[in-house]
Amino acid sequence: MASTETTPPGKDAGDLAGLEAGLDALETQHRGRTPFRQTLTQKILPPVAAVLLVLAAWQALVSFKIVDDPTKLPAPSDVWAVVHQAWLQGELLGYIWTSVSRGLSGFLLALVIGTPLGLLVARVRFVRAAIGPILSGLQSLPSVAWVPPAVIWLGLNNSMMYAVILLGAVPSIANGLVSGVDQVSPLYLRAGRTLGATGLKGTWHIVLPAALPGYVAGLKQGWAFSWRSLMAAEIIASFPDLGVGLGQLLENGRNASDMAMVFEAILLILIVGIAIDLLIFSPLERWVLRSRGLLVRS
Repeated sequence: MASTETTPPGKDAGDLAGLEAGLDALETQHRGRTPFRQTLTQKILPPVAAVLLVLAAWQALVSFKIVDDPTKLPAPSDVWAVVHQAWLQGELLGYIWTSVSRGLSGFLLALVIGTPLGLLVARVRFVRAAIGPILSGLQSLPSVAWVPPAVIWLGLNNSMMYAVILLGAVPSIANGLVSGVDQVSPLYLRAGRTLGATGLKGTWHIVLPAALPGYVAGLKQGWAFSWRSLMAAEIIASFPDLGVGLGQLLENGRNASDMAMVFEAILLILIVGIAIDLLIFSPLERWVLRSRGLLVRS
């Protein structure tokens, strides 16, 4: 029977070569550096515009006498004056460093405790049944609830601050790792056992890398709990030997009925929290997602 094939013999090879060339072009495009103009318009200008819009609305409330009591809502210029004065007096960086150093130190300690605890809960069935629900309950408990017992147990010192941070952050880090381990495909575990990766070796080379996205999400949440726990502790437990952190600055403004100082503390707390996320956790999360092909540059 005569062949009905009408495609030239070299057609398939040519199509395959063209497809490969197209894929190479796409790959080259994704690996290229993002133009600054695109970064400016897509990542920098939107949050700047949002901040300017909030400041304009804030100023409008004051200028048009919608809120005409400065003891309730000071003008943005009044808050800036307080911030500038604190900077000139050399106190502004002290407020920030006091809280940031405590927060990061407490978070690192929570990381050291929460990581092995999360692995233990995720991998040992009896431990999960025993303390898994307790970890979930602790995660939902407001951090401020730990301040009074921590003060009674440890006194007004830095140990009390770290205890409150640990009680707020460790459950989040542990539960994040447990969630990540639960999402590891059993195929990876079987392949690891086939290659001899069992016990601690399997945990290090198979389980932890596969659970990394969930673990990083737990770290972000753990930092958020650390920062909120610290602010609650600094607001409630004030003592001269502890120094003045951002939470204590907020409480000082409330005691003095100085709303400009209150807004100064609120803005600094917000800025520090955003900065830590942008400088540490967002790049880490993007790296993890990109390394797994889950995030592609546009």
